[in-house]
Amino acid sequence: MSSEANSAQPEARALTGGQVTRYAIGSLGTGGFATLPGLVLVYYLTDSLGVTALAAGAIVTLAKVWDVVIDPVIGGISDRAHARTGSRRALMVAGAVGLPIAFVLTFAVPGGVAPAAAAVWVLVAFVLAATCFSLFQVPYIALPAELTQDYRQRTRLLTWRVVVLTLAILLFGAGGPELRGLFPGNPLLGYLVMAVAAAVVLGVGMGVAAAVAPRDAISDPQAEASLAAHYRGSLAVLRDSQPFRALLLTYMLQGLATGLMLAAAQFVARWILHDEGAVTPLFLALIAPAVLMAPVWKIVADRVGKERAFRLASLVFLIATVALGAMIWVPGWWIAAPVAVAGAAYAGMQTLPMAMLPDVIAYDRAGRTRDAASAAPLRPSGREPAEQSGGENRSGMFSGVWTAGETTGMALGATVLSIVLALTGYVESTVGETVTQPGAAVVGIAVAFSLLPAALMLASLVSLARYRLRERDIVEAAAQR
Repeated sequence: MSSEANSAQPEARALTGGQVTRYAIGSLGTGGFATLPGLVLVYYLTDSLGVTALAAGAIVTLAKVWDVVIDPVIGGISDRAHARTGSRRALMVAGAVGLPIAFVLTFAVPGGVAPAAAAVWVLVAFVLAATCFSLFQVPYIALPAELTQDYRQRTRLLTWRVVVLTLAILLFGAGGPELRGLFPGNPLLGYLVMAVAAAVVLGVGMGVAAAVAPRDAISDPQAEASLAAHYRGSLAVLRDSQPFRALLLTYMLQGLATGLMLAAAQFVARWILHDEGAVTPLFLALIAPAVLMAPVWKIVADRVGKERAFRLASLVFLIATVALGAMIWVPGWWIAAPVAVAGAAYAGMQTLPMAMLPDVIAYDRAGRTRDAASAAPLRPSGREPAEQSGGENRSGMFSGVWTAGETTGMALGATVLSIVLALTGYVESTVGETVTQPGAAVVGIAVAFSLLPAALMLASLVSLARYRLRERDIVEAAAQR
């Protein structure tokens, strides 16, 4: 990026170290909730509660479908709350208080409960947890576009968020199963202890992050909107922003790929590595490189642009998943090496699109502000002219749709895995029951951990090629506001 372009950028709100730190700590909550249920919930249902694989997948999917339905509404409510009060903090606090309670309830099914009743219990509790999570997550994602107007400061902000996110994945993904494993004679108690410990960390992380929500000027004390208006607003951001559509589809496909691998990891440990505890070193192999590489991806993005760095990270992840396909024929601990490569790439796949989203939001707002002041629409590369006038803040609507898309991708990972397990004849079990899996089921687990994610990553590279928003577009748009 040239110095001339940088000089054209208007003065931006400076980010303090405290703001960066508090915002990043929120990923203890978002990363923890995204990781632990995705890793153990299907396995908890099938191998401890006796729920069939298809039913277990349906439970996770139904809870996430509900999440997808409410995310755009919460996004609209968040924008209206910001217009009335100048802050998104109230929703974030509500989510930070409610999620830990609902999370514990999800893993608190009493022993001896029939599989059907256990399935209903988990479904209700997990739906409640997903609702509370959305109350926090949607405004949390909207904050970067409001905390700073600077293109590169957003990368800095999101880089440290992803560092904490990867640490959260390690903490919950490795520590959760380890806590559960402390009670080999009573797995249900192990799950409950795991959930209580996780809930404390979730609540603390989300509570700290809620404090960073800025208090801006109130723009409309009487702002109200109907349920239908929230959905219309969500459809409008999809219609108005081509870069957002391309970025969202890419992120959804990659979320599906990583969600599928996450859900399959516990099954890989049990049936391919023949060690239920092997999920912990697998997570170490994934997360250690990710923690180290997140700052490196920021340096790469500053040199070549966020979108090119994102493409490179995605390609590296694709190569790693293709290599993992050899485990179908040659299972063994060698898979830790390509998992580590995938972990290095995963840091970029999280940092860069998260840093690109507030760019898209700021670009949209700059264009809408200019359109409101001039009859001539703003048309830099990659953007369709906005059809609505006014420079209103639509950050919540963008983040609501984004969260819905992210949730869809991650949820479908567990759904796809449950379908693969059902089609290949996977045998579910209850606590204390010993089963032998057919060879087809073991192959299905391996494919779900390698070749299926590889195909999804390839598709994501196609959609990423349609993202045409560049730094110069964002700087020019901001300068013309």
